[in-house]
Amino acid sequence: MTLLSSFRWRSCSRSEVCVALLLSGLMVAQAAPPLPAPTPLATLVAEAERNSPEIGSAQAAWRAAQEVPEQVGSLPDPQFTLQQLSVGSPRPFAGYSNSDFAYLGVGVSQDLPYPGKLRLRAEEARRAAVVTKDGVDAARRRVRQRVSTLYFELAYVQESLRLLNQDQALLRQVERAATDHYRVGEGSQPDVMRAQVQATKLLRDLAMQHAEMGRLQAALRQVLNRPADAPPIVAEPLQETHLPLTAATLQGVLLATNPALQARQDRVRQQAAHLAVARKDLKPDFNAQYMYQRTGPRFRDYYVLTLGVRLPLHHGKQAAEIGEAVADLDRARQDVEVESQQVSYALREQVLAVETGERLLQIYRDGLLPQAKASVQSSLAAYAANRLDLSTVLGAYLDQVQVEQEYWRTLADHENALSRVEELTGVSPLPGTASATTAQKGDYDQLP
Repeated sequence: MTLLSSFRWRSCSRSEVCVALLLSGLMVAQAAPPLPAPTPLATLVAEAERNSPEIGSAQAAWRAAQEVPEQVGSLPDPQFTLQQLSVGSPRPFAGYSNSDFAYLGVGVSQDLPYPGKLRLRAEEARRAAVVTKDGVDAARRRVRQRVSTLYFELAYVQESLRLLNQDQALLRQVERAATDHYRVGEGSQPDVMRAQVQATKLLRDLAMQHAEMGRLQAALRQVLNRPADAPPIVAEPLQETHLPLTAATLQGVLLATNPALQARQDRVRQQAAHLAVARKDLKPDFNAQYMYQRTGPRFRDYYVLTLGVRLPLHHGKQAAEIGEAVADLDRARQDVEVESQQVSYALREQVLAVETGERLLQIYRDGLLPQAKASVQSSLAAYAANRLDLSTVLGAYLDQVQVEQEYWRTLADHENALSRVEELTGVSPLPGTASATTAQKGDYDQLP
């Protein structure tokens, strides 16, 4: 009621003018409360890398995989045996004192795989651990890219809210001019109503942008592993950055360092090691046993050494295992080719998006933005002198709003494409200039 009572209702000569004033007051009330200082993107990325459960899970999987080679590369555990043989009766130790067949024996046996099998199995496990390590790097890059994307979207929404707040000042000027013309009989009621419609649409846009702001804040808290009631995050103003290397150089870096592609290549090495293990399984395994048998005091003790061989006589089983390993190796090699094509295409796509974005941003800065602002200023001046109708003024105003929104959308998409290039290649973009960002500040202060 404080806001509503602040208007001087009795001084309004027309109900339309009162509605316009009320909408103007509501737009002022929509102004966002002060926010904390902006947080640099690098700070949030470092926090995400420390706290991300996705990265932590990948690192735990890698640590677990590093423990496997020692397990599969070691000899099987020996088996100890305690044996007792009775003679003449099932009772324990029957005949022990009067028969040289009764004894109490202690023995040990050890399985001995064919030479080279354990080494190959350990090598296969080490290759699998390398694949898991590639997953850690891939998870880290995914988290970095996700934080960057949300950060740039947040920066875009902040700019959109700033533009909408500036548009309020411009729209209030249009409303005042339309009301003044209507009071003196030079304007029409539809002109005032059109201004009111635009004011209402502006309120709708503000509400939608605030809702998007809340969604982005929640998504960022999730990626950063912050509690749901954590303070809001403020992004730094969007600034244009540039590709650090040429497209050809980035392609070379991509093929050498991309974690997804490296994981596919390491999977080939793992499958090759698995094939070597399968072929080695055609070789026999051995078993050695030794037992000491203690007889009665009148008889001599026995010492038994036994050597056994496990022969792979079921060749169909080993042939099927080798065939499976060969097929898996061929599939892994094909996967490398598929992944190489996919990441190469993704890089070309993002580089093209970056280059296109830079050309568009230049067009906006050098042409569309200044032209749209000049058109609004000239149309406002002409309307104030009653040389132009309100529809033309509102048309110029909407054109400027659209051009400004498109500029910031293009800049956000440009930065998102660069963050995707960084995810693919691991190469960070080069910082650009903030002049295009700061040029927007305070433009409406100079409007007539």
